[in-house]
Amino acid sequence: MLRMSKMTDYGIVLMTELARADGETRTTRELAARTRVPLPSASKVLKGLLAAGLVVSHRGASGGYGLSRPAPDISLAELVASLEGPVSLTECGQHTSGGAPCELESVCQVRSHWRLINQAIQEALGRLTLADLCAPAPRMPERLVQLGRGSNAVAPAAAAVSVSVPGVRS
Repeated sequence: MLRMSKMTDYGIVLMTELARADGETRTTRELAARTRVPLPSASKVLKGLLAAGLVVSHRGASGGYGLSRPAPDISLAELVASLEGPVSLTECGQHTSGGAPCELESVCQVRSHWRLINQAIQEALGRLTLADLCAPAPRMPERLVQLGRGSNAVAPAAAAVSVSVPGVRS
């Protein structure tokens, strides 16, 4: 099963709450209460987001956290990578040359295909922004509907990660 960590999920929830704050700051305690993310987890995730430069921290009576940039300028790819590390389905998808940890690298028949699949996932995450995540759920951003499918997209959710791999039939 492919799944991001609970802390990354919490990070996305906290970031969407900050995006909805419309420029106002929120304390860790406020964010935890509004999102129901446990306070220790919210604190840990916000520190990581601060270190990644996605949020800013303000001290004082009206202090708290805020977004470092407008929500439309923060991609889901950047957000996930700041909390999870590089997004890749396989270990070899993280390496472009040399140093790959896989002992099958020299004989692998599918490594280049995994790179194409990883690239499609990166593109889909890169096209989705924090602002898109704040929109009502049924809305599928136009730029995602067309990803990898051409103009005759049938299933928007599948289109977000579909990829055509030469020599592989679907």
